[in-house]
Amino acid sequence: MREMRGAWIATVGNIDWPSRPGLSSDEQQRELIVILDRLVELKMNAAIFQVRPAADALYASRLEPWSEFLSGEMGRAPSPYYDPLEFAVTEAHKRGLELHAWINPYRARYSTVRPASKSHITRANPRLVRNYGSYVWMDPGDAAVRARTKRVVLDIVKRYDVDGIHLDDYFYPYPESRGGREIPFPDDATWKRYQRRGGTLSRGDWRRHNVDLLVSELYRGVHAVKPWVRFGVSPFGIWRPGYPASVSGLDQYSALYADARKWWNEGWVDYLVPQLYWSLDRPQQSYVELLHWWSAENLHHRNLWAGNYTGKVGFTTSAKWSVSEVIEQIRRTRGEAGASGNVHFSMKVFMADPDMLNEQLLREVYGAPALPPASGWLDDQTPGSPRLIPRVDEATGERLVEITAPVRVRKDAHAAAPRLWVVQARSDDGWTTAILPATTRFYSLRPRTTDVRVRAVDRVGHLGPDARVALPR
Repeated sequence: MREMRGAWIATVGNIDWPSRPGLSSDEQQRELIVILDRLVELKMNAAIFQVRPAADALYASRLEPWSEFLSGEMGRAPSPYYDPLEFAVTEAHKRGLELHAWINPYRARYSTVRPASKSHITRANPRLVRNYGSYVWMDPGDAAVRARTKRVVLDIVKRYDVDGIHLDDYFYPYPESRGGREIPFPDDATWKRYQRRGGTLSRGDWRRHNVDLLVSELYRGVHAVKPWVRFGVSPFGIWRPGYPASVSGLDQYSALYADARKWWNEGWVDYLVPQLYWSLDRPQQSYVELLHWWSAENLHHRNLWAGNYTGKVGFTTSAKWSVSEVIEQIRRTRGEAGASGNVHFSMKVFMADPDMLNEQLLREVYGAPALPPASGWLDDQTPGSPRLIPRVDEATGERLVEITAPVRVRKDAHAAAPRLWVVQARSDDGWTTAILPATTRFYSLRPRTTDVRVRAVDRVGHLGPDARVALPR
């Protein structure tokens, strides 16, 4: 099966990880390992790990300060020192999981309770930020903000072995109001500067153009550095009210100035994860109709995955969902021919496991492993066939098959390197399938296994030809 099964790991406000600021490095690492192990237990295949929640960094950056969500003090490195993103990538890949680095492109401060470090943008370059509502934002209308975010993203792509770069739904901020009236976003300075320089767009079109530039430049920039790294966005689930006709709700086009349909139509993303955070019984925000609409807009045949608010299973209010709601949403996603998986918000609910959520998911929809969907437009070559050698462990007598990576000359050796093995084995009980990290050298055989077949999966998801070995009983 090809299906994205991902979960967001939110670090902002310590939602998912670390559980609180100020944990020791060992405690942080143990918590993250437990999270990744839980993904494996649930037969999921991707972690969407938030590494830049508010112009800060949960990794070693020369461009932005260490996040306060690690130590409780912005700018303080983990002690003893380690790099959380490097650790997360290594541990995820060791388990056969993809790791996508999740970036918030414009938020500058999530909370101002603790002081910002001297190197943070709010102190080092305050002309680029705006106070709006309870947060501080970088102004999307300033080209210096776009350049800064692009530098941050490309720095991550160059230095870390991430599988993807992921933007969330925060572009221009969600509208705030006071006394029943909407508060305008305070970007008069950049708007007037645009006009003085001869700009002719309306203010709304200008704002959308600012965001369009960021998205298109990140898409091209990421692939220029590493063509196999995927770039994706998780926008608000409704593009505009009336699209499709039955849908009403927030207009992200005119409220967030995010023209997600344009990015989709232009092929500026490798995957889209619209946040379909409503229950199936909401006709004004129909999960099925919205998913189908996004699918119909997929002119470049990229990957479409539904974003699901699975955390509502853990709510204690009247808004609480049943586990059956999540299971049915996954089934409805599978019923949409143009969709290929789900991303769940957030990891916290799988750690708490309310109402036996995990057991029911495994029983009803996630019983068998699944490969992440391929991104064939990034590379038209397939990996070679691995070499299989039957072995017997001299100490235990256990029968094994040694798997050696295929040797094939390609224009991009790194992209060609296997990321996963798909191992199929036949015994008296029938066929079994396992998806293993390509670092696996030996596959342990069950008793009376007679046939083993192994295929390599490369960085963009291409599945190579199988290698076979017949074994005596």
